[in-house]
Amino acid sequence: MATPAAPLTCPKPMKATSNGVFQGDDPLDYALPLAIVQICLVLVLTRVLAYLLRPLRQPRVVAEIIGGILLGPSALGRSEKYLHTIFPPKSLTVLDTLANFGLLFFLFLVGLELDPKSLRRTGKKALCIAIAGISVPFVLGIGTSFALRATISQGVNQGPFLVFMGVALSITAFPVLARILAELKLLTTDVGRMAMSAAAVNDVAAWILLALAIALSGNGSSPFISLWVLLSGAGFVLLCILIGPPIFTWMAKRCSDGEHVDEIYVCGTLAAVLAAGFVTDSIGIHALFGAFVLGVLVPKEGPFAGALVEKVEDLVSGLFLPLYFVSSGLKTNVATIQGAQSWGLLALVIFTSCFGKIVGTIVVSLLCKMPVQEALTLGFLMNTKGLVELIVLNIGKDRGVLNDQTFAIMVLMALFTTFITTPIVISIYRPAKLAVTKYKHRTIERKDTSKQVRILSCFYSTRNIPTLINLIEVSRGTAKKEGLRVYAMHLMELSERSSAILMVHKVKRNGLPFWNKGEVSDSNQVVVAFETFEHLSKVSIRPTTAISPMNSMHEDIITSAENKRVAMIILPFHKHQRLDGHFETTRTDLRHVNRKVLQQAPCSVGILVDRGLGGASHVPASNVNFTITILFFGGHDDREALAYGIRMAEHPGITLVVVRFAVDPALAGGSVKLKMSQNSSPEVQPEDEVVISRLKESISTDGSIKYEERTVKDATELIEATKSYNKCNLFLVGRMPEGQVVASLNKNSECPELGPIGNLLTSSDLSTTASLLVVQQYRSQLSQDALNSLEDGETSDGNESN
Repeated sequence: MATPAAPLTCPKPMKATSNGVFQGDDPLDYALPLAIVQICLVLVLTRVLAYLLRPLRQPRVVAEIIGGILLGPSALGRSEKYLHTIFPPKSLTVLDTLANFGLLFFLFLVGLELDPKSLRRTGKKALCIAIAGISVPFVLGIGTSFALRATISQGVNQGPFLVFMGVALSITAFPVLARILAELKLLTTDVGRMAMSAAAVNDVAAWILLALAIALSGNGSSPFISLWVLLSGAGFVLLCILIGPPIFTWMAKRCSDGEHVDEIYVCGTLAAVLAAGFVTDSIGIHALFGAFVLGVLVPKEGPFAGALVEKVEDLVSGLFLPLYFVSSGLKTNVATIQGAQSWGLLALVIFTSCFGKIVGTIVVSLLCKMPVQEALTLGFLMNTKGLVELIVLNIGKDRGVLNDQTFAIMVLMALFTTFITTPIVISIYRPAKLAVTKYKHRTIERKDTSKQVRILSCFYSTRNIPTLINLIEVSRGTAKKEGLRVYAMHLMELSERSSAILMVHKVKRNGLPFWNKGEVSDSNQVVVAFETFEHLSKVSIRPTTAISPMNSMHEDIITSAENKRVAMIILPFHKHQRLDGHFETTRTDLRHVNRKVLQQAPCSVGILVDRGLGGASHVPASNVNFTITILFFGGHDDREALAYGIRMAEHPGITLVVVRFAVDPALAGGSVKLKMSQNSSPEVQPEDEVVISRLKESISTDGSIKYEERTVKDATELIEATKSYNKCNLFLVGRMPEGQVVASLNKNSECPELGPIGNLLTSSDLSTTASLLVVQQYRSQLSQDALNSLEDGETSDGNESN
């Protein structure tokens, strides 16, 4: 007689917190401390992997996918003890809940990044490329699904499996693609804009197809259930479109620029996201669809969207979202891919995915008359997978559409296609080299002064905007239309934060006139400030944006200056003035950017030390009453500063004072001359005399220019003479002056990028409220002294505040 089988017992649910080790409790047997250990382990591993992959310029999603696989049964999970200690089965419900909670709000952020208006403005070319990039791999994915069903996926429901495979192979990860484009400096190129437009269309189509796949994968035996799910989902979207925008627009209008966004609006929106997730989950689609739809409907202009991103993103993308990759990794067991058949199917899936996306995109791009190199680049960019791909695969795995082996194959396919994107694009497309142009006017100093002057003015924050606008005002010369064109470049750091993708919208109209915005309304105060100034003056201003990590920001500035054929780049000084008048370092990496630009610039460069030129607002042309002082010693940089100053003197409200310093004749043959013999070349001196003689001739016809000559014996007299001019509004000096006078100054200065005179004018010994513009004239090869001054300062920051 057989003994009855023992009844199955379910493990006890985990309690939230323990009583502590001193009470005999193991913290890893309780939900909260175990979740803390899991989160910390995930964060450490993914950040380390991201750091290791940084030289390969891989997006962080690659490190997170690899980290999830390593923590799962494919690597560390081969140890049963580790797996049952750190990721026991009873903890997976809590882990999945946290991961999906983070995913819910992340999809809300993705929706925020997707602008429906930009979809409506998508050109025919981008639309055709997007359609080809979806349809070709979708069809090939369906074909691949037959091979999988005949081998490793026997018995699965055919309809949902076909759709899931088609969606998985046709997806382009919009957020991941945006980061790759920004990292590779492609956002502002034609290829980058085309890729983003096509990816946005692809993203929306993928979500619609995914909703269809989920509806078909339901457990209901009747096909009418899937139809009800689809109809209910469509009804939910229509209801949100009718109700959501008016409410969100009302909230956005009540949030003014520069003011704190009311907490009740943020909390109300986040509660609505959760409610929408509940509704779509109840319908049977997935909770993340509701969050995504609400994100799309939130207005993108104004501070409201920015406040939502600021409140949500750091906690979600930095803490909870990596858990989703671990949740995926725990379901991915590479060991299930065994034998020639399985590895052959993996190769087939990878080939099909790449072939469909790349070839489909390339063929249509060529038909749209794109260059071969750009079409090839676009094909590989559109092949980017990422988080969205994992979402599709996880839903398929949870719905029983994908088994373990198929799931592992698809995860590896997503990892491989994303990993190869950056290296291949770098090897086949180098826009910085392709964009190199030859142009004549690379300096302010020129024979024909009637030609248009182009300036690239860079800024990091709104702090420098008033001074920058007033500097542009006095630089416009006479009232001739188009006499000055300014490109106002907003330098924005590309961080690891997911909202960096929001910056994509800022570069879509790079370098276009402000009046060419169509129906797009941008309430950004920076744009408003420049737009207002452009309407009030005769200056042509174009907004432009650089989105880049700080260590390569100089590449964006240099490339933009080359493309726009500017005569001068104006950079902000890396320090700002405190209320007590002393300088304080804003960020040390800004100094690195300035030095690299000085070394490699294709034109002249000016570093602006801001002490509030004209106050905290734009000074109208009729009210301008500035005194600009040029301290002239000789050499290329001083002549460039003088040429710039003479142009400024054309403004009716400007008085230009040019002070030429010379060594006391009694000392001219002494040691000072010997010190400067290696720095001053004989052929430079006649050019200085020619420039000064022209200046003297112009003084007779232009009463706004004053010329003085001062003789000094040593550095002390030079400093004292300089102090007598500290009542002006702006100093203009050369970065590396030449001649005997500056020989006695200490060259080992704290900020060598300012040169000896620039350091003198920013020292605490000189009490002045005048701003300072330090100018370096473009030369095909900088002098060795100029290069050495920049390299010597790389390792020593000196005292950060004077």
